[in-house]
Amino acid sequence: MPAAPPSINLTNHFLIAMPGLEDAAFARSVVYLCEHNERGALGLVINKPTDISLQKLFRTVDLNLGRADLSQQSVLQGGPVQTERGFVLHDPIVLPEQPADESIYAATMTIPGGLEMTTSKDVLEALAEGAGPRRVLIALGYASWGEGQLEAELADNSWLTVDADQAVIFDTPVGERYERALALLGLQSWMIAPEAGHA
Repeated sequence: MPAAPPSINLTNHFLIAMPGLEDAAFARSVVYLCEHNERGALGLVINKPTDISLQKLFRTVDLNLGRADLSQQSVLQGGPVQTERGFVLHDPIVLPEQPADESIYAATMTIPGGLEMTTSKDVLEALAEGAGPRRVLIALGYASWGEGQLEAELADNSWLTVDADQAVIFDTPVGERYERALALLGLQSWMIAPEAGHA
């Protein structure tokens, strides 16, 4: 009986869309994978801004954003699934009495590699009080792949993959994140662009 192919785990990696990927939700996108296992994958697109600022988003949920450093940051289009729901990617906050593998926020996924992704309102309430995580990215919706689906897309050369760099997520302007993610592989977009046809 042949051995099963080794499974890949791309948690805490970037997926970088290849130029041939023309799906509107994913063209020229960089996806941060929060989870990847045999059941599928879940991630957030980190480079597709909406026209909603965090300040405006907070007002729609009846909160005042207490963090001037975040007020003009754009809410992102995190992916095509549950686009009415907010997802907060952020640094963990560790309290002395808190177990290392537990978040202080209610509905939170701890991502190996040092970040957390929270869907509960308590993280927004902390930001409203001027506290909360130092670095945050807020997205509406997420991207997901069923069992074997992402592996098939990788086999079709739809995506490049690279270890995630938090500086690309939090310190790089949204419009530069695609090129910065490619640069982690030593690439620039013109190097992988489809060849123009000549008659």
